[in-house]
Amino acid sequence: MTRRLLSLLLLTIGVAVLAQATPALAVTGQGSVSRDTAIKQLRAASVSIDQSLALMKAGRREQAFEISKSGYLKHFELVEIPLRAANAGLTLKAEEKFAEIRAGMRTGASTSDVRASVIELRGLVTDAERQLTSKGIAAPSVVFGQSFIIMLREGLEAVLLLAILFGYLESTKNGQYRKHILCGVGAAAVATVASIFLIDQLFSVLPFGREVLEAITALLAVVVLFYVSFWLIARLEQRRWLEFLKARIWTAVSAGSAVSLVLIGFTSVYREGFESVLFYQALNTFGQGLGIWIAAGAAAGAAVLAVLATLIFKYGRKLPIKVFLTTAVCFVMATSVAFLGNAISALQVADVLSFTRLDSWPHLPIFLAQATGYSPTQETVIAQALLAAVYIGGAIWVFGIRPLRQRSATPAKPAKAAAPTPATAEMKSS
Repeated sequence: MTRRLLSLLLLTIGVAVLAQATPALAVTGQGSVSRDTAIKQLRAASVSIDQSLALMKAGRREQAFEISKSGYLKHFELVEIPLRAANAGLTLKAEEKFAEIRAGMRTGASTSDVRASVIELRGLVTDAERQLTSKGIAAPSVVFGQSFIIMLREGLEAVLLLAILFGYLESTKNGQYRKHILCGVGAAAVATVASIFLIDQLFSVLPFGREVLEAITALLAVVVLFYVSFWLIARLEQRRWLEFLKARIWTAVSAGSAVSLVLIGFTSVYREGFESVLFYQALNTFGQGLGIWIAAGAAAGAAVLAVLATLIFKYGRKLPIKVFLTTAVCFVMATSVAFLGNAISALQVADVLSFTRLDSWPHLPIFLAQATGYSPTQETVIAQALLAAVYIGGAIWVFGIRPLRQRSATPAKPAKAAAPTPATAEMKSS
């Protein structure tokens, strides 16, 4: 069943990406432009914004003013009518910000003040592109899949850990200690919910702009996902983690320590819960306009998890857990590559990182660009390519090179022991 669900998810996402809807007209009537044309004009206006800021930094204020003025009159004004029909308040904010930047350049405002206004304007232009872009099928499918796999992977990890803990307690005739571990699990659930609000509060008091906070969130998620990816790959091939868990339980049971058992239950679940909070924070940050699909993916993941949890506790190893973990590794890696791309883009919007546009490279619809983290800039593409290369190299090492080296390094001693004694042969045959 797990294999069928994962195959269906992969097929849905693949078909959705190929079936990305072609945009239609943005608005009809006087001054109407096609959606494609409006988006192209917004991107041209965005280029002029970046050029004017670069000229300001170079001390060429007059040229910066002319570029800013030209970008507004030749590009953004063409989008105002359809954009006003979609979101009049956003249109007014963007107009005022354009005027504020031009006035600052003319009246001698500091470069830092103009820079701050440009960063705000970049965000408004991005919001405008969202207003004029159809969500299509691909972007909702991608974020649904990301949300689904995050919920299912993190939840299944916690379920497997609990199954191991309870199974070990039962096998050692210590089932009475289950209640202590369950207390830890309950505390972990409460702490996970509290973490959602604590992270929001923490971000609200940090002295950074919105774009920088978005980048910090995404980078933290990338680091954790990177660790999780190789941790899962290693877990497919070894059982030391089982021995570690059993050793912890044995120590706690031997000492009769209820607190230790509660902590074991708490740490086994809260780590997965905190990771989920972090991942969904990043997913929501770069999934603006797609929140309903993120929620749907999480709900679907929770529903499937409930079924799998029942089957795991009832049937144990009969489920193809290794198949799921192998598939989950691929999704986790792809998600971290998307988060990294979004983090780099957010830092570029915040003018923390410079960027080099790849004019000949294709642009994705903004919702799909958010879902995949793709942006046609040299820095974003290189960062994503490097991370993908690390994953591919790690997979080749773990699944290809390392097994070959281990087999070639195995000593030939077993061949000498191939002549068993009669007693040994009898034992083996039995």
